[in-house]
Amino acid sequence: MLSVISSAQVIQPPRNPNTAALLARMDKAAEALTAKVIDWRRDIHQHPELGNREVQTAAKVAAHLKSLGIEVQTGVGKTGVVGLLRGNATGPVVALRADMDALPITERNDLSFKSTVTTDYNGKTTGVMHACGHDSHVAMLMGAAEVLSSVRSELHGTVKFIFQPCEEGPPSGEEGGAKLMVKEGVLENPKVDVIFGQHISSGTELGSFTYRPGSVSAENDIFRITVRGKQSHGAAPWTGVDPIVTGAQIVMGLQTIVSRNLMLTEHAAVLTIGAFHAGNRENIIPEEATMIGTLRTLDTTMRNTMYRRIREVVTNIAESAGATAEVSISMEDAMLVNNKELTAAMVPTLQALAGTSNVVLVPSGMGSEDFAYFAQKIPGFFFSTGARPKGVKSNQVAHHSPNFQIDETSFDLGVKALCHLTVDYMEQKVKK
Repeated sequence: MLSVISSAQVIQPPRNPNTAALLARMDKAAEALTAKVIDWRRDIHQHPELGNREVQTAAKVAAHLKSLGIEVQTGVGKTGVVGLLRGNATGPVVALRADMDALPITERNDLSFKSTVTTDYNGKTTGVMHACGHDSHVAMLMGAAEVLSSVRSELHGTVKFIFQPCEEGPPSGEEGGAKLMVKEGVLENPKVDVIFGQHISSGTELGSFTYRPGSVSAENDIFRITVRGKQSHGAAPWTGVDPIVTGAQIVMGLQTIVSRNLMLTEHAAVLTIGAFHAGNRENIIPEEATMIGTLRTLDTTMRNTMYRRIREVVTNIAESAGATAEVSISMEDAMLVNNKELTAAMVPTLQALAGTSNVVLVPSGMGSEDFAYFAQKIPGFFFSTGARPKGVKSNQVAHHSPNFQIDETSFDLGVKALCHLTVDYMEQKVKK
């Protein structure tokens, strides 16, 4: 259930007249950039790139930042781009982050800038699509960089623009994403004080923001199960051990863990099998079946219980069928936790920008977000910007679907939010 902060609780950001005038000028600059931001987004959307392969996107970003006179570092976390904008006055270092990678999804939308890119992914030919809005994140941060660079002489601090690759997870056998960028020192030299990130939302009303202090999104573990049986002729299954039937029983058995072993009144959890592969011919029972899936939890004790039960269910069902099974589980994303003090300090900025009733407190979600690795190291505030097309239901344009769409008029508010948060935070620190 969503709860809206009442107007009586609004605390206006502590702005002096000079800051208010600065923000008004920045807003005009952002509005003048709207068409440009949309063009950038459409170009990136039409030329999507998977994680750790964002070469063209990174080149576009780097060229833009350099044209603004921003210090640029490329190749951070494989294909990441980092820009540094130094204001004329001393103050905190504020990081703004956007993710750049697309997904292995074939787009269904009938758009003039529809993606027709294809690639080989996990042995299958598939389309490539920005089906989660990362193209818009990049475009909005490029817009914020242009606005903020135009007022650098009035900034009381430094802005670090982080264009991050591989948020959706690295290819097998590779490192990537926020975790790798942190490992390579993206939050140092100069040391970052706070970081802000936003996510466009096709399920949230246009003109609104959603946020949550504390836990925002789930821990994301990925697992792989390999079932080994005995190959035989499809006409004589009794001469072998069928890993497909065994695997199907395992899939159903795993679904009882959440429904029968977890106290769901305390915390939510999700277990999903995303792929099941076995065999290559209709009359051959194969020797092996594999499946991969994701585990989402909001509580470490619950996570440990699920780890144990997954192994027990898989190995015991396999043994009962005369097969064997191996399970490997690894953490993909940590739980994203917004710093409560920073969130409380910055929510009034969003309220002043969008209106109090349009800034909505939401429950924790079961999605994952590797912004978590930045927020583990320094105070972070991650929020969502509404972009549901008018007259469209959320499930018709859902994230990670071939039909994902957003209303591009949301970009103006997104660019302004990044700029306002930066300036308001700097002013708060200067006053202390």
